Amino acid sequence: MNKRLLWYPAIIGSFGVLIWIILQKGQSLPVNPNHFVPAKPAAAPPATAGWWHYLDNLKHPLGLLLLQIILIMVVARFFGILANKVKQPAVVGEIIAGVLLGPSLLGWIAPSFSGFIFPVESLKNLQFLSQIGLAFFMFIVGMELDISKIRHKAHDAVMISHASIIVPFFLGVWLAYFLFTRFAPANVNFLSFALFMGIAMSITAFPVLARIVQERKLTHTPLGIMAITCAAADDVTAWCILAVVVAIVNASGLMSALITICLALIFVALMLLAVRPWLNKITASLVSKGREKAAVSTVFLMLLISAWVAEVIGIHALFGAFLAGVIMPASTNIKQLLTDKLEDVSVMLLLPIFFVFTGLRTQIGLLNQGDLWIVCGIIMLIAVTGKFGGSAITARLMGQSWRQSVAIGALMNTRGLMELVVLNIGFDLGILSPEIFAMLVLMALATTFMTGPLLDLVAMSEKRKQSLTTL
Repeated sequence: MNKRLLWYPAIIGSFGVLIWIILQKGQSLPVNPNHFVPAKPAAAPPATAGWWHYLDNLKHPLGLLLLQIILIMVVARFFGILANKVKQPAVVGEIIAGVLLGPSLLGWIAPSFSGFIFPVESLKNLQFLSQIGLAFFMFIVGMELDISKIRHKAHDAVMISHASIIVPFFLGVWLAYFLFTRFAPANVNFLSFALFMGIAMSITAFPVLARIVQERKLTHTPLGIMAITCAAADDVTAWCILAVVVAIVNASGLMSALITICLALIFVALMLLAVRPWLNKITASLVSKGREKAAVSTVFLMLLISAWVAEVIGIHALFGAFLAGVIMPASTNIKQLLTDKLEDVSVMLLLPIFFVFTGLRTQIGLLNQGDLWIVCGIIMLIAVTGKFGGSAITARLMGQSWRQSVAIGALMNTRGLMELVVLNIGFDLGILSPEIFAMLVLMALATTFMTGPLLDLVAMSEKRKQSLTTL
């Protein structure tokens, strides 16, 4: 057992030192002098471009927004059903739907119609709605985390989780060293670019992983329990790292970054040590008196305040929403009540808007040269090597069988929605260029799509082994 405990400082420490070395050497790289303007969809075509332009009421902002939501819901639902048909989580189909409704397909084959449905001036409304949906969803993700499992679980799960972050983070920073000069936007320093490449490589989609485990009836198996615990620890750690990265990027200097990080630590401590017990007490009191609506109202207010404080501090509103979910009291039925009220609205209505908004930013047509696709392939290879390989090898070092280790690596390699959240934050901050953004979106799709087939291969191998032993 003592030898296994030594793996943690050895792996985390060695990769941490390597990341620091690359970040130091990267400071001397020249900054890209080219002027960077975030890509925008093409402007709306003239009124003579299609029959729909004669329907004046459709041009009203509310009418247009409702039409956009209807189209998004129908297309996202259709592709979600198709994804389920091929044994993929619905989120894979919804992400694909978002990309197809953007300039990569709809804007390419029907630019006039695309410009009418998604004019540039309407994208702010979609962005605000998608951010509200994401805030609700991150709140639900926070509520689904069982911190007690992470706290009381064996050392192995935390070790696997943190290794699955530090290894791909190192590879992402290392890759950024070679991509920075060509692909970084103008006036973006290497530190910001490298940190975002690192976090983009190391994220795991905890909600998607949990649903895959549930759909495959692995929830109460040793594999399922270990994977869920690893993903939960990964989620908490990765979002804390993201908050620090955003604070560093937003800060104007070292002192400003330190102030932001200190304020973030104070905010987290207050939420966990002061707000959590108070919220537990007040919600329990309201529920016991039959005032469930008042309890829900109190929780919603806390969600909004937490998101607002996080945004003001400079660590992004989504982290505040996530933290608000983490501190939700577990002693009452308030969690189930909130999940019932929020999950359908956020998952079925608002999240598809986020996928389409991401799709409108994703221009696969920018990858119009062979070397760009080679870079995209390298990004995917490094992402899989770091996340899948780091998780699987560490699980094996912790005493898991090779089959269990490969299954854990496949599950931890799932990125899905959480990756898109990180990428959009990086794009909004002007750190990721349109080309890198498109490559990373494709990487998120590929790594999520491969989870099911990899688990099927592990299951087939297990069945073959069992059939041989019975002979």
